[in-house]
Amino acid sequence: MKDTDTAPAGARTPRLAGRGALIGALVLFAIFAVLPFAAHAAGDPFFIVTATRIIVFAIAALSLDLILGYGAIVSFGHAAFMGIGAYSVAILATHGIGDVLVQALVAVLASALFALVTGAISLRTKGVYFIMITLAFGQMAYFFMVSLSAYGGDDGLTLYDRSTLFGAPLLDGDIGLYYAALAVLVGAFFLLRAVVASRFGRVLRGTRDNRVRMQAIGFSPYPYQLTAYVLAGAIAGLAGVLLANQTEFVSPAYMTWQRSGELIVMVVLGGMGTLTGAIAGAVGFLMLEEILSSLWVHWHIVFGALLVLIVLYTRGGLAGLAGRVFGGRRR
Repeated sequence: MKDTDTAPAGARTPRLAGRGALIGALVLFAIFAVLPFAAHAAGDPFFIVTATRIIVFAIAALSLDLILGYGAIVSFGHAAFMGIGAYSVAILATHGIGDVLVQALVAVLASALFALVTGAISLRTKGVYFIMITLAFGQMAYFFMVSLSAYGGDDGLTLYDRSTLFGAPLLDGDIGLYYAALAVLVGAFFLLRAVVASRFGRVLRGTRDNRVRMQAIGFSPYPYQLTAYVLAGAIAGLAGVLLANQTEFVSPAYMTWQRSGELIVMVVLGGMGTLTGAIAGAVGFLMLEEILSSLWVHWHIVFGALLVLIVLYTRGGLAGLAGRVFGGRRR
């Protein structure tokens, strides 16, 4: 089997082989699948809400890993796509359109269009200039939503009903929404796995490793990077649709650069360039946040210190750690 979960250039860390990464992802999906039953047995239905949030951010982290881990494109405006997806749900619901398929289609198209326009400009820069321009576009989207007083402005907008599917309230219950989010996560994982294993993915990784060499052999990196950027934005928009339904509230705060920073930390924590690691990073990040916040009011101090230690001493993130534990030093 072709190895699709490769480490970034110069990482020099053990990593899960392609088969091992797939097995790891399947194990995570199996755990997610039985979580509602475990929560019911433990008498803690609220855990389903937390697990749904984890899955939603795992989808967003997956989309970011496509451009960050496989394309070395560091975007500080990725949360804007989630916000666009969430606001697509809220704005359409305000005008009486509550079908999730319509909302998801609008969210994907709007996020992809925003990614196309901003990516076409941003990708003409590189390094810190690219980081700053994506940050600027993300903040532009944030302040645009703040200015829309008709849709709540800075106060946000409450959703009084969750989305329907052909008129049926299939997402009204937490269990229904949970499994819908899990289905999207599984679909996004296998879609991106196919993408990175394709010729397109090989060119994207080659550009990450040595842009000049790829140009020398006849490949223009720009259209490949822009396509990846648009695809990542579209998937993040889909995560925003689920986030709006999970919280039943949308706010410009979903689009801040701090939220984009959290997504980057999730990807780095799990292991850049490992799709399985992106999911594990979202799980680890949000579980740590949930546990520590319940123990101490100043939990951010401990949380930050733990993240620093994990990144410094767990080479390759959680995926790298799993590769060393279960796969030895095999590269």
